[in-house]
Amino acid sequence: MKSFREEIWFNIPSRRAFVLLTPKLEECVRKSGIKEGLLLCNAMHITASVFINDNEAGLHEDFEKWLEKLAPEKPYSQYKHNVGEDNADAHLKRTIMGREVVVAITAGKLDLGPWEQVFYGEFDGMRRKRVLVKIIGE
Repeated sequence: MKSFREEIWFNIPSRRAFVLLTPKLEECVRKSGIKEGLLLCNAMHITASVFINDNEAGLHEDFEKWLEKLAPEKPYSQYKHNVGEDNADAHLKRTIMGREVVVAITAGKLDLGPWEQVFYGEFDGMRRKRVLVKIIGE
């Protein structure tokens, strides 16, 4: 069995954003040379997420509104975590959206459904962050 590891780094200029990861993950699969296996992609920060959904701008706006209703950024004082910090909402949003995805690799390609794409979700940006890509297989 072969193994491949790569980190993908981001510097999101805003507090929140969704970034399409699928092309970068496809590149990792090509570089790995693995034809049959599994790809794990996980956020390496507790205020960011990796998830699978549709690449549709309206849906991303809906996520933003929904997450803000569930865990509003402000007022910062509503959260016990926000003592010297202001990112409690980002921790909660990450918990809702998830830490990682696992995608099958079949015939050297990501085995995603017809509309499925992989995204990085940033909830406390404006600094350098990363995701881990780990591929195992043959």
